[in-house]
Amino acid sequence: MATINVWEPVVGNSGELSLAQVWITSGDYETKDLNTIEVGWQVCEVFYKDNKPRLFIYWTNQLYPRSGNWWLRVGTDLVGYWPRELFTTLGDHARKIDWGGEIIDSESFGRHTKTQMGSGRFPQEGFGNASYFRNIQVVDYTCSFQPTPELFTHATSTAYYDVKNLHRDELGTHFFYGGPGFGHTHSGVAFV
Repeated sequence: MATINVWEPVVGNSGELSLAQVWITSGDYETKDLNTIEVGWQVCEVFYKDNKPRLFIYWTNQLYPRSGNWWLRVGTDLVGYWPRELFTTLGDHARKIDWGGEIIDSESFGRHTKTQMGSGRFPQEGFGNASYFRNIQVVDYTCSFQPTPELFTHATSTAYYDVKNLHRDELGTHFFYGGPGFGHTHSGVAFV
């Protein structure tokens, strides 16, 4: 669980996108048993015919049925679930959960895209400027929400996008992320 603030990032070229999402994964691509649940907000003109942020859900599976439904809650409302029959390795627990942003860079004009991640501002600009995930929690085996265990941050190209180290304070467990893409001051993924 996490709270995501939603912005309208500029998406540079047709076919590119900017998103903020939670990835819940189990299994591996190499062993052909990868299962993912993905939910968040994305801006993608190709899909939606405009540049407004849209709530999206996505999943992958690689076939054999197991147990365990995965529920989606938006605010206090349960809005749907992924039935256990969809997955082979996401039985009653996940192996990994990621929170963060991602963009697609088509490298038009032979350079990095101007597509923004999050608010288009770097995480160092903090609350009110940068995008964030806050109140990050996981559900334990007793079905209780717990603060996340140790988390690791990763950004692929800090000249364009970055993620600020995790903090615990009045926003709960949280981090800031994002960036402007190619600009006069300076492809990537930033996630925890």
